[in-house]
Amino acid sequence: MIGIGVIGYGYWGPNLVRNFAEARGSRVVAVSDLRSDRLAVAQSRYPAIHTTTDYRELLSDAKIDAVAIATPVSTHFDLAMRALRAGKHILVEKPLAATVEQGERLLEEAARCQRVLMVDHTFVYTGAVRKIKELVDSGQLGQLYYYDSVRVNLGLFQHDVNVLWDLAVHDLSIMDYVLETQPCAVAATGIAHIPGQPKDVAYLTCLFSSSLIAHFHVNWLAPVKIRRTLIGGDRQMIVYDDVEPSEKVKVYNKGITLSNGPEGKYQLQVSYRSGDMWAPQLDTTEALRTEALHFLECIEHSRQPLTDGQAGIRVVRILEAASHSLGQRGRPVELYWERALV
Repeated sequence: MIGIGVIGYGYWGPNLVRNFAEARGSRVVAVSDLRSDRLAVAQSRYPAIHTTTDYRELLSDAKIDAVAIATPVSTHFDLAMRALRAGKHILVEKPLAATVEQGERLLEEAARCQRVLMVDHTFVYTGAVRKIKELVDSGQLGQLYYYDSVRVNLGLFQHDVNVLWDLAVHDLSIMDYVLETQPCAVAATGIAHIPGQPKDVAYLTCLFSSSLIAHFHVNWLAPVKIRRTLIGGDRQMIVYDDVEPSEKVKVYNKGITLSNGPEGKYQLQVSYRSGDMWAPQLDTTEALRTEALHFLECIEHSRQPLTDGQAGIRVVRILEAASHSLGQRGRPVELYWERALV
């Protein structure tokens, strides 16, 4: 039985506690939060769980084998490093850290003490995203042309990170998993509409060495909730709508066909192909449940997580470059992956 401690019982912490409490092979030992009212909620729902305002009690508790961290981004590095040095396995809420340098130090420490370091890229564990990866890996879409994502809603405003670090991190983790290729440059623009607060609307473009291009639109000020991704290939195209209650993934046999014109091969004609649409059956298991079980399995069998520290660093590297581009009014920033841990 793997003992679990959860640091942070705000927005995401309750979901972590619920899934680990229900997962076979684990037991939630303790929960820590700075707010006594949040701890009271945890105590009322799980009377057997120890609650405390001092996270260090979790790190010194021999009954706790692993710690899940669901706190503001600025605290991720310090809490994760302290937990690793205390001999705990770690599950860190996205993003892994505030900088690439911090992420690399966590990765090195996890390797040194032989502990599992996993990032909570929850969408990677959804049935929809796993099916999309299966379709892309099969070559069914053909050569990929674009990856286009929109993730907008009204709130929740964050005070320590901008909208890219809060919302685009989800889509970047999905892209990292599905495509398994990294952009060579990024360009980002955005604006803050509330004085003194982070940027609440942003647009991020990722450029690749091939003809593939990716674009992300994120917004805390939209009147509606949209979670839609389009992936286009020369054979087929995918529409992934996470808000849809059913048929979240639709595959379209649509595209264009190029043929030689009558005046020579250099005058190409474009014709449009419009075929069937089909919606594959998806695994409906809650993503966080799948993720929690995967974390426990990695601990028990000393395996590398699907969303390991390296995956976390790759996403943070893009976000860090995007932040630099934001500060330069959208000027492209090159990414040098040969120096990265990939």
